[in-house]
Amino acid sequence: MADSTALLKRNEVTQDIETMKALVFHAPNQIAMESRPIPKPSYGEAVIRVTLTTICGTDVHILKGEYPVRQGLIIGHEAVGVIHELGPDVVGYEVGDRVLVGAITPCGQCSSCLSGAWSQCGGVPIGGWKFGNTIDGAQAEYLLVPYAQANMAKIPDRLRDEQVVLLADIASTGFSAAESADLKLGDTVAVFAQGPIGLCATAGAKLKGAGLIIATESNPLRRKIALKMGADIVLDPRTGDIPSEIYRLTGGRGVDVAIEALGTQATFETALRSLRPGGTLSSLGVYAGKLDIPADAFAAGIGDYKIVTTLCPGGKERMRRLMELVLHKRVDLTPLLTHNFSLKEIVKAYALFSNQQDGVLKVAIRP
Repeated sequence: MADSTALLKRNEVTQDIETMKALVFHAPNQIAMESRPIPKPSYGEAVIRVTLTTICGTDVHILKGEYPVRQGLIIGHEAVGVIHELGPDVVGYEVGDRVLVGAITPCGQCSSCLSGAWSQCGGVPIGGWKFGNTIDGAQAEYLLVPYAQANMAKIPDRLRDEQVVLLADIASTGFSAAESADLKLGDTVAVFAQGPIGLCATAGAKLKGAGLIIATESNPLRRKIALKMGADIVLDPRTGDIPSEIYRLTGGRGVDVAIEALGTQATFETALRSLRPGGTLSSLGVYAGKLDIPADAFAAGIGDYKIVTTLCPGGKERMRRLMELVLHKRVDLTPLLTHNFSLKEIVKAYALFSNQQDGVLKVAIRP
């Protein structure tokens, strides 16, 4: 009897080791915590034990059914963790290393990667965004990392998980708005909407050397944070006509760069109407449904406007560079982590985040 009891206990321990908890998508507005096998890495892959993850606005689009993914997928794409297991031919890393993994995981070998379009690795429809989209994602206790050699960036010992987790997606995305727009020193910039992505876009415009930075936001708390992140002026879209006010603030010129960070027809159109002739609209929003370009706002197509879009740049070199900004105190994103939840509370966290309750910006999920 004693031997049987010992065997049962050993089996229970083995079962605990071999399974993990994960958030699984079943159908629009149907997600649930479930037990799943801990993944095993194959050639070129790694498995990390997730120590911190978050919920992204794109995850809310998935939850609502506005962006389709397969039933049974583990969602989430922002992850910090510790290497749990390495697959064959992954060199330069050891089990136990702390790593940041970008939301975008380029392979480094396809035509997109070799052309320098790292975020478009994999091609249509959504490029290199795989976690929580085409493969299991990060809202789990463990995460399988593809092309691990190209996608795991070691975290400096001086940096805490909370200082780097937002670099995986929203910071890389937000900063990229100014980069894609080829923002020049002294440019006047308007950033439309100051959610997490918009706040990072505001910080990115400051990092790139913008002159006047105008933000728009109706939420009082987010207006205050926008000023801390680099905005000079924050306009409330509820109190007046934003393009008219922007033209007034710029002496009738309009902005050099307009950054759309919400993904709605109204903000896109307002951003377009705020540009100077020859200006650039840098769009970060994820749009659901049809997006129209009014002919008058587009100067009937002869205003020399540019419209550029950006998918979050990824890969370990991108992550390393972003961590350098944090390490040398060029940017601090920790004020954006306003709420903390355990992984078992993540369904509750989704409700708070998707409904923008209690002044939430980003939630930290701790497996």
